[in-house]
Amino acid sequence: MTLADLGYNKTLDSYRTENELEAFEVGRVTLEHKERYAVKTPINEFDAELIGNLRFTAESRYDFPAVGDWVAFTEYDEGKGLIHKVFPRHSILERQAVGKSGQVQIIATNIDYGLIVQAVDRDFNLNRLERYLTICNAAKVKPVIVLSKTDLINQTELGSIMNQVTNRIKDATTISVNSEPNGYKALEAFIKKGDTYCLLGSSGVGKSTLLNGLSGNELMKTAEISTSVNKGKHTTSHRELIVLKNGGILIDNPGMREVGIADTTSGLEVTFDTILEYSQNCKFKDCTHEHENGCAVQEAIENGDIDMEAFSNFRKMEREKEHFESDALERKKKDKDLGKLIKKVVKQKRDSQY
Repeated sequence: MTLADLGYNKTLDSYRTENELEAFEVGRVTLEHKERYAVKTPINEFDAELIGNLRFTAESRYDFPAVGDWVAFTEYDEGKGLIHKVFPRHSILERQAVGKSGQVQIIATNIDYGLIVQAVDRDFNLNRLERYLTICNAAKVKPVIVLSKTDLINQTELGSIMNQVTNRIKDATTISVNSEPNGYKALEAFIKKGDTYCLLGSSGVGKSTLLNGLSGNELMKTAEISTSVNKGKHTTSHRELIVLKNGGILIDNPGMREVGIADTTSGLEVTFDTILEYSQNCKFKDCTHEHENGCAVQEAIENGDIDMEAFSNFRKMEREKEHFESDALERKKKDKDLGKLIKKVVKQKRDSQY
């Protein structure tokens, strides 16, 4: 194995040279747990942590490593490392942090393709699919829809689902997989050596089974299928980067019950580009597309050129984005005020000593 097999490229190598990091080892973060990181190199894997300066100068979650990151580190003991630098990222997959107002959660970094897995027997949901598409589009990650468990429905039902996808989501790459022999052949052919793919989807859609099928090994154990819900009992509890047998790099990801939209204006514009195109022809520039005369979007909905369900989903995510931005601004103001207070107290304490 080489660094290139882990996704290392000329851009990263140039950054390493320009920032005089040649004296450090380079590796990729494959696992993250409570500010400890598994860092993989071509010959070893290290249990690593941040140097104090990197930890204490961090201003936000973006300054900490995440699964998929490239880092410069030193080995201070056998199998132990200290991370000195996080390399620039070319993509960041993120969502609104669950239960944390105005904060984001980084799903993974340096991703080339997002594999959005939906089980066709029970999980299939176009609204949720559009949420994952928006997250990918915001990060400039190429989305790929993976329809799993296709062996559990008949060809007529599968054809109906495929039509729903193509009618509502234009130009989407869609691949079907199942647990039968050669059931992952089409996806295996799509995955290329050196590219990084991230599994996205709810719990029970078959991500762990898919990972085992692609890797050729039982990397993730799956329990028996529940007859009541057709779902394996196993649930991935952490993110992990794995190099597949064909050279592709796959990041497994815990199932997400909530897919909150953060600051993803560009993602919404790409996912719902048809709505945005029609909105350019509205009579009023500040048209809400709800009740105004001369609204080109509402006219397109009436004519069947825009799917009403897609429009409703777009409006819902747009409101979530606006709410998130408002919370983020409020949080930033509070953090700024707290910083000023701390500086004031430190200054008063320093002045009292003289």
